[in-house]
Amino acid sequence: MKRILVAAGLLAFAVAGASAEPATAPNTPSSFTLDNGMQVVVVPDHRAPVVTHMVWYKVGAADEAPGKSGIAHLFEHVMFKQTKNIGPEEFTSIVQRSGGQLNAFTSWDYTAYFERVHKDQLGKMMELEAERMVNLIINDDPKGPFIAERDVVKEERRQRIENNPGALLQEMVLNEFWKGHPYEITVIGLMDEVAALSPQDGLDFYKEYYSPENAILVVAGDVTEEDVRVLAEEHYGPIEPTGQAHSARKWQPVAPLAETKLITHSDPKVRQPVWSRYYLGTSFKRDPETALALEVGLEVLGGGMTSRLYQSLVEQQKLAINIATFAWTTLHDEGPAVIYGTPVSGVSLEDLDAAVMAEIEKILADGFTEAEVVRARNKLAATAIYQQDSQSSMANHYGANLALGFTLEEIAAYPDEVRQVTPEQALAAVRAVFGADKNYITSHLLPAEGDL
Repeated sequence: MKRILVAAGLLAFAVAGASAEPATAPNTPSSFTLDNGMQVVVVPDHRAPVVTHMVWYKVGAADEAPGKSGIAHLFEHVMFKQTKNIGPEEFTSIVQRSGGQLNAFTSWDYTAYFERVHKDQLGKMMELEAERMVNLIINDDPKGPFIAERDVVKEERRQRIENNPGALLQEMVLNEFWKGHPYEITVIGLMDEVAALSPQDGLDFYKEYYSPENAILVVAGDVTEEDVRVLAEEHYGPIEPTGQAHSARKWQPVAPLAETKLITHSDPKVRQPVWSRYYLGTSFKRDPETALALEVGLEVLGGGMTSRLYQSLVEQQKLAINIATFAWTTLHDEGPAVIYGTPVSGVSLEDLDAAVMAEIEKILADGFTEAEVVRARNKLAATAIYQQDSQSSMANHYGANLALGFTLEEIAAYPDEVRQVTPEQALAAVRAVFGADKNYITSHLLPAEGDL
């Protein structure tokens, strides 16, 4: 469980890290559950008198009803506006006046809200989050919280996707890649469906999902479990569960691609063409052993300037400006494994495609060396461990993975487990994904015809 790609719109948030400390380490996380069903996780970090307070709701874009795309992300916006006891825009100003930072994000799998403050303000942050868990104002006032933020999200979609050629092409590809799956529509939603969302839709969503038994509280920082328990019982404990939150999510296995396709998009804003190929990968939740091996194999294949593809296509053949591979392994359901690159001037996307796939075929036939696999897995493990140096990264890491259904023990195991991946396992995983019998989606991002 190394990277979690999330979105407040499309894709926007990366989380990494897992504890490699022994069970007696001072920053070992602990967990307890309030009587109302809210899980509480404490990650001690006593280096500074600071805490990161996060509330994770087990609902995301994948849980939206048909025709209601974008409601999870829109609701994230509305949560900052007004409650029964907090006036318009006051939530943000209260946190900032205390010297804190705050934000939120939505993915297909979850929605999270966080504040980073001095530890003396932790109780106030819980008070604020508990207030908007139960007393959010949603009405049909054209200038009120819901309708005003609906217009904000529509503009966000225009700026982040519709005016961004790369994001627009990626949306087209992922719509095809996840056709018929709950991930099919991007997190920010379709413009016409977002525009049609009503305050009643918002109220229904609120009642259905924003309840303590559907939430996880993560507190990382200069606190003890007892500190957090006292405050959590005071502020969150009195909240009655609605009983409407779904215990069963809409997750389902992703079907293999039925055919190979090419999707192109051209735009005057594009200055350099980009070639990409999307194959069906896996996820840590669906197949943890294969996901580990795939991450190691992709690191060898295209994980930086020392990777096989970069050395061959950029340094030696000089056909590309860049070339890389990655996989969305940290969604709940299977995501794509991607190869992408930008050709040098005078090299067509078709020629780059042929050269890349010829090189991959050769690599997969010859296999990986022990040395390069050791280097790849050590890099992945070290990156995970270094993330422990960031309090907010630890809070994000634990919260995201807990929302996906992992245990604290499973989350902490990543560095040790990735170091055990063998060259044979890494090669087998990459061969299984990029095999000649596998369908894929190729995308071409091109300058407008007159700019070619």
